[in-house]
Amino acid sequence: MCGIAGLWDPTGAELDPNLIVAMTRTLAPRGPDGEGFWRAPGVALGHRRLAVIDLSDAGRQPLGNEDGTVQVVFNGEIYGFDRLQSLLESRGHVFRSRCDTEVLVHGYEEWGDDVLSHVDGMFAFALWDARRRRLLAARDRMGKKPFYFATIAREAAPPLVAFASELKALVCVPGFDRGLDPQALARYLVHEYVPAPYSIFRGARKLGAGQRLRIEQGQGGMLGEPRIDRYWDLTFPEQPAKLSDDQAAEELQSLLRDAVRRRLVADVPVGIFLSGGIDSSTVAAFAAELAGASNVHTFSVGFSEASFDESGHARRVASFLGTQHREERLHPQVLLDELPAVTDFLDEPFADASVVPTYLLSRFARRHVTVALGGDGGDELFAGYQTFLAERWGRLYFDLAPQALQRGVGRISQWLPAGGGYFSFDFKVNQFLQGGPRRGPERHQRWMASFLSEQFPSLLSRDFAQSLHDENPLLEVLARQEQGPAKRSWDVLLDFYARFYLPEDINTKVDRASGAVGLEVRAPFLDTALVDFACRLPAHMRLRWRSPKYVLKRAMKRRLPPEILGRKKQGFAVPVAKWLRTDLSQLLRDELAPAKIKREGLFDPGQVGRLVEDHLSGRRDWRKALWTLLVFERWLGRWGSAAAIGRVG
Repeated sequence: MCGIAGLWDPTGAELDPNLIVAMTRTLAPRGPDGEGFWRAPGVALGHRRLAVIDLSDAGRQPLGNEDGTVQVVFNGEIYGFDRLQSLLESRGHVFRSRCDTEVLVHGYEEWGDDVLSHVDGMFAFALWDARRRRLLAARDRMGKKPFYFATIAREAAPPLVAFASELKALVCVPGFDRGLDPQALARYLVHEYVPAPYSIFRGARKLGAGQRLRIEQGQGGMLGEPRIDRYWDLTFPEQPAKLSDDQAAEELQSLLRDAVRRRLVADVPVGIFLSGGIDSSTVAAFAAELAGASNVHTFSVGFSEASFDESGHARRVASFLGTQHREERLHPQVLLDELPAVTDFLDEPFADASVVPTYLLSRFARRHVTVALGGDGGDELFAGYQTFLAERWGRLYFDLAPQALQRGVGRISQWLPAGGGYFSFDFKVNQFLQGGPRRGPERHQRWMASFLSEQFPSLLSRDFAQSLHDENPLLEVLARQEQGPAKRSWDVLLDFYARFYLPEDINTKVDRASGAVGLEVRAPFLDTALVDFACRLPAHMRLRWRSPKYVLKRAMKRRLPPEILGRKKQGFAVPVAKWLRTDLSQLLRDELAPAKIKREGLFDPGQVGRLVEDHLSGRRDWRKALWTLLVFERWLGRWGSAAAIGRVG
């Protein structure tokens, strides 16, 4: 976990040294172990370091080659870098550190942009080639680390290029356009996050998972257009692998063991996030096997709200494996007290409420370790979400049930008593009905959405709605469905979750929450070889009727307690519905007050007010919609600034 930032003025003019310092220091929590800078005419790079591999000064960044003509700033980890270093040394390259970052420098010298096909890990980096006056940047294959960039227009001069790990660093740059991007805001309302390539600010864009950015300076100092392409993608064979259940389970065991082994490599203490679900328990089981159970430190948080609490399951797994387990109990007020801190480090609207306990878990673990392994990716690769089970029912209900029956159920659902517990019955029914007659990823995104695009005319102000020009906020999802590498329906769903929800929600949540406390979190399930394996599997290996994660459960049959393998999926959630009716009710009224909403000019105050009153009265459960609006309003007050309001379009 580190933070990177940089500037490039193609005119070669001397850059204000204070600017790169200011940009980099906004990222200080990501890298508490030091900072470094490199400057040349027209170029400045900055780095905040979390020392994990090679703690000596030799591992400090920015890091360059022998003559300084190649410089890199890097965030993340490259797994198996030692073998790559040996290969490059055999070809004459001289290393001055044993830091994984340095293989990028010499790998670029050896292979150019194709260095990306040789490195595997979680990362975002920017590499400056002084000889060719060009910038190469990339985000890792599964989107575990972020990369934002901007080209800032100037009068009578080529644009200034700026980039950083987080938006807050770009906000420091004079001339950066902080106007709200209407397409980004519309997508936020549907996805609950802003998907790549968009950012909430008009002036910035972000790389998607597995993408690289190349900007070159041509003759006369002119700057070429930024070129973004995908250097790696998921691959699905024409025919799935022909494996028996036992063969698949055995291969998965081997891949998991290797993935965990590679992620235990560090020169600092390493621990495990343990929720008691099958994914984190699997990681803990292999870590205990590889490192010895007594040397493995596991961490969990528990909630006083019983329907959201998984801590008992975590304790059961830790006891079964024999790990050194630590648990922190969280009461509602503790989570509520941390909302301002979470709003502060989320410099882009992000409505996954589980970011709050993820932050608290990261802070708790950081007291003891510098690196933690988590179970992220298992649900996406092996069909673990409730929506995969709902897909089977959706195909029966929406495709076969008479329209009259569907209309009747829709009317009845609106009269169900509003619950407040985890995945309450009324919430499940109403979210399920949102899927409607759509198919594939579109139906799944509607199931997860806070708002549907057909609700926009009543939700949005007239000016905001007009600025969208009738654009479909699911355009990228539909394009990927049509043009992506997956062809079979269940593969298309895996691809959707792996290319949208995983990098832009799950990985973003973990990156920001852990980055706020200087903790590095690694995800063994997102190992490239393991991802390839999941893509090769036939659908029934992932979901066998009512048994999600079938092959994973089979692989872990003798490694985890039966009651853990048989558990229903439970997300890392918080009681948002209840909070909004109780402890957060006044905050909700203040942030979504009609006069305030009208003044900002983005939403219709009458419609927002109806959502608030329906939820507070208990008539309907609008937890997702109201939380999404509340998070946006909190973000607008902290990061949007007066300059952004009214500058949509």
